[in-house]
Amino acid sequence: MNIVIIEDEKPAARRLQRMLNALGLEVNQLLHSVEEAINWFQTNTHPDLIFLDIQLSDGLSFEIFEEVTVKSAIIFTTAYDEYALKAFKLNSIDYLLKPIDDEELEAAVQKFQEQQPKQTDLQVNIDDIRKLLINPIDRKYKKRFTIKVGQHIKIVHTDEIECLYSENKASYIHTNGNRNYLIDHSLEHWQEQLDPEQFYRVNRTYIVHINAIKDIVSYTNSRLQLKLHNYDDTEIIVSRERVKDFKMWIQ
Repeated sequence: MNIVIIEDEKPAARRLQRMLNALGLEVNQLLHSVEEAINWFQTNTHPDLIFLDIQLSDGLSFEIFEEVTVKSAIIFTTAYDEYALKAFKLNSIDYLLKPIDDEELEAAVQKFQEQQPKQTDLQVNIDDIRKLLINPIDRKYKKRFTIKVGQHIKIVHTDEIECLYSENKASYIHTNGNRNYLIDHSLEHWQEQLDPEQFYRVNRTYIVHINAIKDIVSYTNSRLQLKLHNYDDTEIIVSRERVKDFKMWIQ
């Protein structure tokens, strides 16, 4: 498998390369700008798979496809909000939200390997992607959950939720009334449905509501510990890779 990484932050590109090497995959080329990528694609055989950052030092990466027709499969690596991520899913194998998680990377590569025979020209909807990036739509995020409790259906509004968490392969919400409710689907599913200004995924296990945070404490290995107003069953730790983004989120 031939792989190219297009990422303007060289330390991030090298980190992704090491992660792929750990999966037994070899990266053939690192590219760091729109101009460099265009020149490379015009003179080289295109790879099987591209890991593509969105915002490069000299422009948005979709500008590459306006100059060259690239039929390689794409996995986006991005810190963009969900309004753009939905569009990218239509034209790519997957997206990986920075900082990239080992398990999510492995799952994305596996998805590529499973879907490889079905790949087509990924330039088809580049204009749609550009429109979303330049003129992002007003997205409607989830406002409430409907949960079956015995013979009853309970409505829980998102502003009542302190956190969502996973435990024993199941997902739950914890409310500010100190109640836990079992919900369908994974945290990955709900992460896309919730307003990113209100909810943040601090690690693989927890998504927290901004209003639920009572205290933030420095923790070992440059991590942070969160204390919520009601939920105190388990320590909630912001993983080291997410601390920088988390600090930006709470500002």
